[in-house]
Amino acid sequence: MDDLIGESHPARIVVKVVETLDLSGFSDGIKAREGVAGRDTTDPGLLVALWLYGCLRGIGSARELARRCEESVPFQWLCGGVSVNHRMLSEFRTGHEQALDKLFAQIVTSLVDKGVVKVSRISQDGVRVRVGAGAASFRSEERLHQLLAEVEQHIAELKKQMDAPAYGEKQKGARAARELARAQEKSKRLTEALAQLPVIKEQLEERAKRAGTGKYGDKIRNKKPRASTTDAEARVMKMANGGFNPAVNVQLATDTESRAIIGVTVTNEGTDSANLSGPMREQVEQLTGKQVKQHLVDGGYLKNEDIEAAHEQGVELYVPPKGARSEKNKGHELDPKPRDSEAMKAWKQRMHSAEGKEIYKQRASTSETVNADLRQNRGLQQIAVRGKAKAKCVVLWCALAYNLVHFWPTLLS
Repeated sequence: MDDLIGESHPARIVVKVVETLDLSGFSDGIKAREGVAGRDTTDPGLLVALWLYGCLRGIGSARELARRCEESVPFQWLCGGVSVNHRMLSEFRTGHEQALDKLFAQIVTSLVDKGVVKVSRISQDGVRVRVGAGAASFRSEERLHQLLAEVEQHIAELKKQMDAPAYGEKQKGARAARELARAQEKSKRLTEALAQLPVIKEQLEERAKRAGTGKYGDKIRNKKPRASTTDAEARVMKMANGGFNPAVNVQLATDTESRAIIGVTVTNEGTDSANLSGPMREQVEQLTGKQVKQHLVDGGYLKNEDIEAAHEQGVELYVPPKGARSEKNKGHELDPKPRDSEAMKAWKQRMHSAEGKEIYKQRASTSETVNADLRQNRGLQQIAVRGKAKAKCVVLWCALAYNLVHFWPTLLS
């Protein structure tokens, strides 16, 4: 089995890196109880290696990964010729959010300690990734209450039928139990969707506030909150192709010097202006123990409050101004105004200077290339799991694979 792949094969490199990491967070749930018969468990190190190597090869499906373990030589080498169940792979992928956070922190901290990641200048960008919820699954509050009442009535009828003597037979009882489980799962999702409606309403109000009193703002105010019955935390967002689809907003922070991913957040905010730069900067500083001095973002993040907050923290925020609405003011967006605060004056002077323009060019060469790498090479085309927590796990696997493939010599040194 060991002769199947060469000594310098990427699968061997993945295993070597995994062997240097602390994976205790993945094995917390594995316990032996005295006097109780249990079952063997799969080594978490193997599952981590499988998903990391799978993400290196752009695999984003547990079923596809399980199939590769039976048919592909590198995956066979990783498993030692033994097949792996796709359900176990799927549960492992999205069931260890805290352990994945710690694993991501280990790698980033190692890169910082070895001087590869400087942190002083970071670039942030958001990429909207499709989720599994369908556009037709979004329902209004009235319709959700109606569907929930129908499901609850169906559950009550099923319970009565199961208690009847005719359902005493084993086959009929098992069939009814499966139908009841499906109905209860549907009831749970409808309840989660109803619980999300106040959040969606608040997000719409915030968007309308940012849009102002114009035609666009009025259009947002007239929208009725709708939640998905299959993925309550999904939101309909404007995608890169100009269309609208159920998606999540994946926020990534990148070190401009090394191009390593050093921050990951998944949100259901449809716009980047929803106070996303400050929390990301805080996450990076907590993770690395270093202070961010320069923060590069695109025009979608432009908010006066964020500029003021960054200035108070001693951070130079590089964000381009919004285009002027009239031909008269075009090209004068960065002209100083008498009422400008010190933070606004510093920002305008910074973005107007030749040095500031050169620094800001690094945003495209870092964030845009990282986003493209994850989407094209790491399997981040669509997230099929439900909920922000599981979606974040999927993104963390992709970010870990990205850092591994670009910095494995440093990690092993």
